Amino acid sequence: MKKNEEYIVDIIDNGYQGEGIAKIDGMVVFIPQAIKGEKVKIKILKVTTSHSFAKILEIIEKSEIRMEEDCNTYSKCGGCTMRHIDYDNTIKIKKNSVESTLKKALGREIKVSEVLKMEEPFFYRNKLQYPIGIDEDGNPKMGVFAQRTHKIIPTKQCKIQDKLSQEIANTIFKFVCENNMSVYNEITLKGGLRHIVIRIGKKTNEVMIILVTNTQSLEREKELVKELTSKYPQIKTIVKNVNSKNTNVILGNKNIVIYGRGYIYDYLGKYKFKISPMSFYQVNPIQTEKLYGKAIEFAELTGNEIVFDLYCGIGTIGIFASNNVKTLYGIETVPQAIEDARENAKLNNIENTEFLVGDVEVTLPNFIKEKNIKPDVVFLDPPRKGCDKTALDSLLQVKPLKIVYVSCNPSTLARDLKLLEDKYEIEKLAICDMFPFTSHVECVALIGLKDTMK
Repeated sequence: MKKNEEYIVDIIDNGYQGEGIAKIDGMVVFIPQAIKGEKVKIKILKVTTSHSFAKILEIIEKSEIRMEEDCNTYSKCGGCTMRHIDYDNTIKIKKNSVESTLKKALGREIKVSEVLKMEEPFFYRNKLQYPIGIDEDGNPKMGVFAQRTHKIIPTKQCKIQDKLSQEIANTIFKFVCENNMSVYNEITLKGGLRHIVIRIGKKTNEVMIILVTNTQSLEREKELVKELTSKYPQIKTIVKNVNSKNTNVILGNKNIVIYGRGYIYDYLGKYKFKISPMSFYQVNPIQTEKLYGKAIEFAELTGNEIVFDLYCGIGTIGIFASNNVKTLYGIETVPQAIEDARENAKLNNIENTEFLVGDVEVTLPNFIKEKNIKPDVVFLDPPRKGCDKTALDSLLQVKPLKIVYVSCNPSTLARDLKLLEDKYEIEKLAICDMFPFTSHVECVALIGLKDTMK
């Protein structure tokens, strides 16, 4: 097999990112936007020793679940990977992918018992991040990055971004163009405005605008603030974030409030949360409520438990669970997140929580040793890389009765479950479609201590 060769193939399966899978002379070929059961004509783009990648030239036999694309940037941007598939069938693909990943790691079948899908899987994101740059003619452009590149695809509407956020972003960009404002050039590393970030409280409808700039000064700053705040009363704060580094990270470390209070509020369930520019806050609060609700349901809390919330972020799961526990301790490595967690607990008049700054793998064993506290239940909600082995070893030492593991990455969930399986077994597994039409899926697993260990 060589690059640029063309073949007609049958799609035998879909991978975890929704891509079609075919085989040619025993070699696996990954084909984006192909669906199991289809026959397609393809062109080989890349060949490795174990597999290859191709693109569709023609769909010869179309799947019944194929949908007409409803987004004019879909094939380029890479934000969504399954807009060509009927929504209910994207859920089936994710469910199969999770089960397959766990089976490979654990050597046995673990069935997903519940699927938390979204009733209206459109315009759900509460955080918009649009880069601004220069096109080939030297004019400003705004949109999303093309998949695996820093080429900006002009975007006026995205099917997963909040509608008001998009309208405000378009208003900012229009102002930039009409006033010849300086925008960032990735080649020369010069220019002013780099990104527009907009956060919205889905329950409160409060809006925060973050203008990411290459320099501390921003042209026509006062005029832009006046234009936006007079047009959109939902805007509660505008923040200038300075990021002069040549980096893929969007936000810099310096925030300057140029309008309002510097933060917004939103609710998850009955709980109020303060969201500042650097706060981690789930981007789909509708599904977050379902996910956290399921995690707490799995824990079967009685009100008498000592609970650890590891990788706690701004304390969302812990605060959700606080009414049903005796005491909750949260640990998180980001100091700003812990500040937010403490403030959010105070905001909701919660007094039975304590939030600690530190790396989980260090702080957890030290805390257990110093305080001589054994948790009854542990919530784990790690980043995509999963849990540190030292943290898992500490849990294996103290042996909580239940671990409720919330994961955004089935692969690292499977790896960590493998490390726990000598003493623990999976009792329940649910998936939550936090990011409809993308390849991402959240899992929540109830892991119980084996009877012989109790």
